[in-house]
Amino acid sequence: MSKPKHSTFHVNNSTLQAQRGVGMIEVLVTLVILAIGLLGVASLQFVGSFTNKEALARTQAVMVAQQMSERLRASTVPSQVTDGFVVNNNYFNTDLYNFDNLSCGSGQSDFDCFCQAVPADITNCETGECDASEIATFDAYQMSCAVVRENPSATIEVACLNDSDPGDTDSCTAGSIHSVMVKWPMKSWGDQHKIANQRCNTNNTAEYDCVAIEIAL
Repeated sequence: MSKPKHSTFHVNNSTLQAQRGVGMIEVLVTLVILAIGLLGVASLQFVGSFTNKEALARTQAVMVAQQMSERLRASTVPSQVTDGFVVNNNYFNTDLYNFDNLSCGSGQSDFDCFCQAVPADITNCETGECDASEIATFDAYQMSCAVVRENPSATIEVACLNDSDPGDTDSCTAGSIHSVMVKWPMKSWGDQHKIANQRCNTNNTAEYDCVAIEIAL
């Protein structure tokens, strides 16, 4: 009986080495592609976080501006010089906003320094009686605190637009437009540069974003 034949296979070592080399290159290429993908995801997360912060700042600004406009409406009184309603002149005193009339010697933020307790220079109209000028001063103080609670760089302004009679004793004559503006420094990311709104950037060296509400009392 003849013996079964056994096939003999000869493996070329150079072929194995070449195959191992191709596998390593594939792994390196895969790692490079994965790294590029992860960098893209990280970039998207950063942009998303930046966008969310901007949205939060704008939402907070809208809420503060609306609340300030409601306080103006609630504080109206008949004008003594013309027909219609006006608010106390202290509402247009810029020194009463953004803590310009207060001082703090510590290195704390404005909110921590002025808003944890009502300063002695401000009459607390929540616990005692106030006249119209004190209410205006207290409203300016409280809204200044509200605007820096979430955004320490934000400021609030109340102004009279196109005063119909600048010569009378009312800082904003009855029938004139009252403007409430909350603004904060505008930030851009990467090459995504925003176009500054002229309304937000009068008399400013830096670029600001803002929310503005105009009302007639």
